[in-house]
Amino acid sequence: MTNDLTPHQAADWETAPGLLDGAMGLTLTAADCDLGYWITSVAQGTLRDRGVTGHHDDVVVPDFMKRPGPLREALILEFGYRSLSEEIATRLLSHYVASAPGIPEMEFYATQLMDEARHSRVFRHHLVELGMPGETVVADIESMTVEYRKEVLQPVEDFTLDIVRDQADFYGGVAVFAIVIEGVLAPAAELSERKWTPLNPATGEVSRGTAIDEIRHLTVASSILRDHLAEHPENRERIIRILERGRDLWDRVPDRKYVLHREQLFQEGMRAHADRVGDYEIWPGVRMIDTTAEQRYDMAERWTDDMAEARMRYMGLPTDILTSSDGRS
Repeated sequence: MTNDLTPHQAADWETAPGLLDGAMGLTLTAADCDLGYWITSVAQGTLRDRGVTGHHDDVVVPDFMKRPGPLREALILEFGYRSLSEEIATRLLSHYVASAPGIPEMEFYATQLMDEARHSRVFRHHLVELGMPGETVVADIESMTVEYRKEVLQPVEDFTLDIVRDQADFYGGVAVFAIVIEGVLAPAAELSERKWTPLNPATGEVSRGTAIDEIRHLTVASSILRDHLAEHPENRERIIRILERGRDLWDRVPDRKYVLHREQLFQEGMRAHADRVGDYEIWPGVRMIDTTAEQRYDMAERWTDDMAEARMRYMGLPTDILTSSDGRS
């Protein structure tokens, strides 16, 4: 059982669960994941031999991934968008550190800030490994993500800042990050690891490392909120209203068109390298080569629902909060 893992095992490269199993079945608290834990189990554990690139020193990007084409373009878009998302998350988390009510929460969010900064960096670095010039990669990411930032990320950033900075609502901010931000974006990390591993093990490892971190972020935040609501049930309705607003926000942002565009590029590139994909199964019983861009997107959405419902049940909150006005969840 996932929940039988110790905190150290949850961060160990060999024993850590996948993102879905970990986020749905593991319990970690801020006290479990303090600064000492992060230094020993993450910086000196998860990231051993992977600290610079996010993948093992012995794993290299294959030459075919560096050649122009739809597969390389799909990865550039994916990691470019994710690098920007993680940069914004890093900046948002400074407000969580500043407003943390106690030392355990302050230390945990300080380590999450470091995690997100690292994620942004390794995604950026991976683009350089694909052949993008290092001296312009930051500007190149800014250029390729202008519309994505405006249409998808900016509304989420503004919503989060209003709660955690302007209203100084730490626990409301925890709900936003755990359920709305991490909960919606994390399945993309799961899909990334699964789909890139047979084609580019270096990319798969980068995504594996970030997923191990995301498990910790989701589970600790859920524990913080669960304990807070148990001690202060009078705040339950406020948290529910914040989550409803967050659900409505994600219903409005047009993320689908951006994800499907890069999945369609991936589809074209995957077909061109069918020999490398072989009979690899992206999920049990389904060969990746047989899936479509829409099927992979829909599966990631299903994972989002399953993860969010599991965390909501753990926190003692009704799962129907996550159901949109048109009946979707």
